[in-house]
Amino acid sequence: MSATLDLWDYRRRVSEIYARVREGQGIGAWERWREERDQLFAHHPQTPIEATVRFTGLPYFPYDPGWRITGALLPEEDETLDVGHSGEGATSFLRVGTVQFEAKGRAGRLGLYWLTGYGGGVFLPFRDLTNGDLTYGGGRYLLDSAKGADLGHDGDLIVLDFNYAYHPSCVHSSRWSCPLAPAENRLDFPVTAGERLPGPA
Repeated sequence: MSATLDLWDYRRRVSEIYARVREGQGIGAWERWREERDQLFAHHPQTPIEATVRFTGLPYFPYDPGWRITGALLPEEDETLDVGHSGEGATSFLRVGTVQFEAKGRAGRLGLYWLTGYGGGVFLPFRDLTNGDLTYGGGRYLLDSAKGADLGHDGDLIVLDFNYAYHPSCVHSSRWSCPLAPAENRLDFPVTAGERLPGPA
């Protein structure tokens, strides 16, 4: 199979995984998401994992239902933003609004972006106080609908389940250069949910 078809297949599988996530909630849906991601990372030709023979699964914080909330989208006039990468380059997005939410008694605001290239898609990266220690210093992703990572919404209420936060591919391989969360999307509290770096809990 060509690399193009491999990538097509990979993104379709990710979309299918998230479609199943949207059908269910709770720890059971999350555990299935974890298992299916591990299978994809372990066996698919487009995996970002370099040494799949030693891969035993991605590490996560324990599941916590308190990190599943909804955020209200406050639309704003579209603003073009070039988001820098982990390596060379940048990706152009439109900043379409701000998502306001409360989680674990802390208020948060995150910019919501729309990818301007190849068909578009919602993108929601974030940084928090776990970065550089328990999680990647450049932050994590929560939504990236161009690649199938979509938790859904109801009107202007967007599902934000930080148990599904995940690292960009550049964490696993320097072959990838990934857009990183801009400074405005840094939360001033730790998000102890979702994918984490290996190490003690």
